[in-house]
Amino acid sequence: MSTPEDLKDLYTDELKDLWSANDQMKRVLKKITSKASDAKLKEMLQHSVEGIDRHTGVVKELIAGQGEKTSKEHCKGMEGLVEEATKHVLEEGPKKGPLLDALIIAQYQRMTHYGIAGFGTAAAYAEALGLSEDAAKLKDATKEIYGGDEYMNQLAETTVNLQAATD
Repeated sequence: MSTPEDLKDLYTDELKDLWSANDQMKRVLKKITSKASDAKLKEMLQHSVEGIDRHTGVVKELIAGQGEKTSKEHCKGMEGLVEEATKHVLEEGPKKGPLLDALIIAQYQRMTHYGIAGFGTAAAYAEALGLSEDAAKLKDATKEIYGGDEYMNQLAETTVNLQAATD
């Protein structure tokens, strides 16, 4: 990331960071999805990968709209979250069942919260810059991501965690 000179620079840097974060999260979710045993969890993870693709498309479009080279900036924040998810779910976690599903939800939500913060920040920057169409697209993405997080809360609280507790 270059040293930002103004809010427009912060905005495009945030978008480039989000692109990288999305790519990293998508790669690990594809691996994690096959480990899930709960059908609703597996379906939600697959749906999330599709959402990430849509959101990445929006981010690329918005970067290009700023007259910037359409490129991503490696996101070290998501790198750490992906390393944790890989370690806990794919390497050291339970091999299958409700306990693994509970762990998958926890790791998913950690990564998702990064996305909520990033997309929300980018939307706020866009709004301050008078980029109302950009802001609307980013707010829509934030709402979708937040909706996925809420769904995972519900799934954990009504099914997965209860099964893990009795497993």
